[in-house]
Amino acid sequence: MRTIQRLRRSGVAVAPDCTMRAAAQAMEAAGVGALAVVEGHRPVGIVTDRDLVRRGLARGYPSGGRVDGLMSSPVVTVPAEADLHGVYELFRTHALRRLAVVDDDGSFVGILSLDDLLVDLARDLYDLARPVADEIVFAHRDPPPLTVAPVGG
Repeated sequence: MRTIQRLRRSGVAVAPDCTMRAAAQAMEAAGVGALAVVEGHRPVGIVTDRDLVRRGLARGYPSGGRVDGLMSSPVVTVPAEADLHGVYELFRTHALRRLAVVDDDGSFVGILSLDDLLVDLARDLYDLARPVADEIVFAHRDPPPLTVAPVGG
C-alpha cells in the first residue's frame, strides 16, 4: 500500500514567520495537532501543539513569536508513492510521531502520523480476526453421529 492512501486529510501548512497564536488557531480550525512549516511548497519543519506548549508557553515565548523558533527541523519526509513498509522503518529509525508526505517535486502533501497508522493497523487486525472470532463464538459443530440400535436384540 502507498503512503498517500493512508493520509486522513489534506495537510495544513504555515509559513515560517507564522505566529504561535496563528498556528494554534490554524490547528484549532483544522482539528489537527501538527502543522507543516513550509517555504514555498517545501516542508522545512513541523510544529505541534506540544511544541507550542512546551517550547513556547512554558518558556515564556511570546504568542506573537514565530513558529520557526519552535518547530522540529530538519523535517523527515516520505514520498507520497512510498510503500508503507518503508514508512514503518522511518518511524522506527527516527523515533518520530509524524512524517511530512511530499509529491515527486518535493512539495508538501500532508502529514502522516504514527497514530494514523496505529488506527489503521488496529482496524486491519480486527478485520483479520473477525472470521476467527465468529467461529469461536458461533461455532458450527457437526451433530454427533447417529447410533443405530440392533434390531431384535
